Amino acid sequence: MRTLTLPRTLNALCATAVLLMGVAGCGGRQTPAGTSESAAAGAAADCTVKTDTRISIATGNTTGVYYVVGNAFAEQVTKATGNKVKATAAETQASVGNIQSLDKGDYQVAFSLFDTAADAVQGTGSFGKPVRIAALGRIYDNSTHVVVRADAGINSIADMRGKRISTGSPKSGTEVIAQRLLKAAGLDPDKDIQPQRLDLAKTTDGMKAATVDGFFWSGGLPTSGVTDLFTTAGDKVRFLDIDALLPKMRQVSPAYQAGTIPAATYRTAADVKTIVVPNVLLVRSDMDAGLACVLTRTLVEKREELAKANPAAKGITLETVRKTDPVPLHPGAAAALDTLGAAK
Repeated sequence: MRTLTLPRTLNALCATAVLLMGVAGCGGRQTPAGTSESAAAGAAADCTVKTDTRISIATGNTTGVYYVVGNAFAEQVTKATGNKVKATAAETQASVGNIQSLDKGDYQVAFSLFDTAADAVQGTGSFGKPVRIAALGRIYDNSTHVVVRADAGINSIADMRGKRISTGSPKSGTEVIAQRLLKAAGLDPDKDIQPQRLDLAKTTDGMKAATVDGFFWSGGLPTSGVTDLFTTAGDKVRFLDIDALLPKMRQVSPAYQAGTIPAATYRTAADVKTIVVPNVLLVRSDMDAGLACVLTRTLVEKREELAKANPAAKGITLETVRKTDPVPLHPGAAAALDTLGAAK
């Protein structure tokens, strides 16, 4: 089978950038630990995959956006490389578990919330030591959904005391955000609520059956599982505005930003003020630079195809995709972005 090669103009642009700038990845980006700068730059400049390769992509719950976009991305990578890279997507518990599995080599690519990825490279939060990961790029933003049953008597996160609250799947990015929000509201996540560590499908089933009083979910817009809940339960469920907790959340991580869930998203009566956090697509720092280049190039060039799977993918742009600090951008990813930017 022939080797996949990008158009000559792109190869030439990136190779020229390497020669002129004398840095890894055609863009002066940080080279992940354990990677030879000259080797990484050369491989990235070629932007080729030299042997048939299989990769598995760690996503999230089947009713979440990671899973939908991850499957679409796998399909586009396989098509774009003429089956040179055979990609598949796997259902997982999401961010924390994804990074841990990526580190062990169970997956080659992983979706993650940006705050969790930053914790990983810094060895904080759920991680006892730094994890050697790199980013293919920043993708779309996740919106924090805090939904409660209308009859549960919950008007703020502080009102969740004693209630049955789903904080998301164990080792998920949703769980990380849920625990931080509860603490910001003055609650102990382990003692002050009845924690239900459920995936989104089981959470929404519990909301419908009145066995769950409220839940947290971090996902792109729209998330199909949440759409189904509001379509089925109607005015029996509602969102909480959580923007008042943003200052305390930003003390934990600057990744948290103000955001809005438009009323049209889930056909609610009004827009909902919330907290958003970007997502990143991650790989191990020792991934072949040519493969990383191909993956990032596909991510950006096939954005419209990914958006057909879920509109959240429209948030993948050349203007924001390289904004991954403190997570290092993989040299291969930097090469792809530099050539795409030059050709724009």
